[in-house]
Amino acid sequence: MSKQVQDAYIVAATRTPIGKSHRGFFRNTRPDDLLATTLKAALAQVPRLDPQTIEDIVCGCAIPEAQQGLNVARIGAVLAGLPTSVGGITVNRFCASGLSAVQMAADRIRVGEAEVMIAAGVESMSMVPMMGNAPSLSPSIFERDGDVGIAYGMGLTAEKVAQQWKVSREAQDAFALQSNQRAVAAQQAGEFAD
Repeated sequence: MSKQVQDAYIVAATRTPIGKSHRGFFRNTRPDDLLATTLKAALAQVPRLDPQTIEDIVCGCAIPEAQQGLNVARIGAVLAGLPTSVGGITVNRFCASGLSAVQMAADRIRVGEAEVMIAAGVESMSMVPMMGNAPSLSPSIFERDGDVGIAYGMGLTAEKVAQQWKVSREAQDAFALQSNQRAVAAQQAGEFAD
């Protein structure tokens, strides 16, 4: 049995401002509360959307433990006041967790499993530090890692990805410069006023 693949669209997007870990404005704000606030802000952008039509929330979280543990997607939905019929699933793919959440939500729509989904990401480096509160990696992963990449830090990961896709340092620098220039222009144009 095959289904017609349909398009998925992003109809609202928002985020919290970036803060400084352990010193910033959000250092004492729970990540599930940040998620709930963000969900409410995104839903406010589409006032005609009936929350009862939301099938599920897929939320990426790189370190799903402590204050952002259990099923933070479902907790965020409840704290945001969404109907109890809205499910939640938390996805972990380390630094690609949020992007994976978007992909999974879009795929559910594209194959006809859902009509309305929410994709999100949540992380608090103040409350849940890098590697978590009590890291306990299996020592054998370092012996077997090879090119698997589980034990790589982001610096080495970036080098390997650049090498794999033949992206030069000059191209990376040019992209970073353009990205920063666009961000400054957007700020000056009031794009981030909310």
